[in-house]
Amino acid sequence: MIAAKLWLKALIVLAGAALIVFAALIIFADSRLKALPPEARADKVLVDKSRHRMLLLLRGEILKEYRVSLGRNPIGRKEREGDGRTPEGFYVVDSRKENSSFYRALHISYPTSHEIEAARIKGENPGGAIMIHGLPNGIGWIGSLHGLIDWTAGCIAVTNREIDEIWVAVPDGTPIEIRP
Repeated sequence: MIAAKLWLKALIVLAGAALIVFAALIIFADSRLKALPPEARADKVLVDKSRHRMLLLLRGEILKEYRVSLGRNPIGRKEREGDGRTPEGFYVVDSRKENSSFYRALHISYPTSHEIEAARIKGENPGGAIMIHGLPNGIGWIGSLHGLIDWTAGCIAVTNREIDEIWVAVPDGTPIEIRP
């Protein structure tokens, strides 16, 4: 009797894991799998938080679309450090980090002077260090499965393979618009 219950539990766990993998394959098996040509350069990045999508654009045409994970509290604009929200507004990719706790990162120019002032009036720190980045070092193997939940502290996360493409296609100075 006990062996049968353990066998049933193991079967349920395996079936659940298979279902998660299958769902992830369906969710992420789309046009993103086509590689971006190495010479492609974006002139704008557009993030649609409600759709969990990031678009690389050139003269208004979509070069590539990526599924993204956002801050763990993705609804609403970032107001203060630690709120788990991803900013909303107009920014610029202003620098890059090759060595951090995440696999490659492009820094976004958040906060703006207006956001700094709004936080100051409330007596709060607006936060900073908002990035488009790959996965945490050492767990890049999870790949697209990271996109099943919003898990960052306010950043925009993609797979390591995707950040490699974005790293080349998005030069410093590229405007980024983050929509609700």
